[in-house]
Amino acid sequence: MGLLDDKVVLVNGGSQGVGAAIARAAVREGAVVAVTGRRPEPGAALVAELEAAGGKALFVRADLADAEQARASVTRVVEAYGRVDCLVNSAGLTSRGTLLDTTPELFDQHIAINLKAPFFAMQAAVADMVGRKAPGTVVNIITSSAHGGQPFLAPYVAAKAGLIGLTRNAAHAHRWDRVRINGLNIGWTATEGEDATQKTFHGAGDDWREEAAAKLPMGKLGQPDEIADFVVLLLSDRSGVVTGSVIDWDQNVLGGLD
Repeated sequence: MGLLDDKVVLVNGGSQGVGAAIARAAVREGAVVAVTGRRPEPGAALVAELEAAGGKALFVRADLADAEQARASVTRVVEAYGRVDCLVNSAGLTSRGTLLDTTPELFDQHIAINLKAPFFAMQAAVADMVGRKAPGTVVNIITSSAHGGQPFLAPYVAAKAGLIGLTRNAAHAHRWDRVRINGLNIGWTATEGEDATQKTFHGAGDDWREEAAAKLPMGKLGQPDEIADFVVLLLSDRSGVVTGSVIDWDQNVLGGLD
């Protein structure tokens, strides 16, 4: 018996990085999985990988910056599989900007991907769950930077901090519907997107992961597969009654000072 046997799981932003790792873990645990992304090539490749492993998977092309496409991602999965039992919002924009140099356009991009997309995907998914009078689960992938973050992450932090509030508000609103909604504040993680970010914005070389790992307490960055296992637990019945929790998944201890 898998933790997610016969569950229909939608992973928004799931064609690579943490989202793809969550899709792999969900399939391993018995779920039918749908993933969204803007580019069809990595989406199709992931679906082929999951099906080769014996899973059932669907790729939905969607630009989540468009709220209507975020909602439609849920509609597409309901059309294909009849329902959505679990939603993971893992898409994220991490382009840099400080308080002083962030343009309104950059700020709007962060709000669109990091806050508005999860809001309207949750709206559609929870409406499906409530309409069927069925329990369900949502996990929002947030960030430990939402507690403050670096100066160059100003619009990112603003949007993700909003997602923390939304997670708790929605969890409270739908607790009697038995829809459990939680968040995960992940730290610095080794993903394809982070590799591109480090090279684009910080001039990093190909060995940046090794250099970063040597400066971290556990000797490594966060690993997508480890995060995925934690997300699967939160999606599953094994996480019990937990709702409205935003869990810090990081190796830096908030409030700890040397």
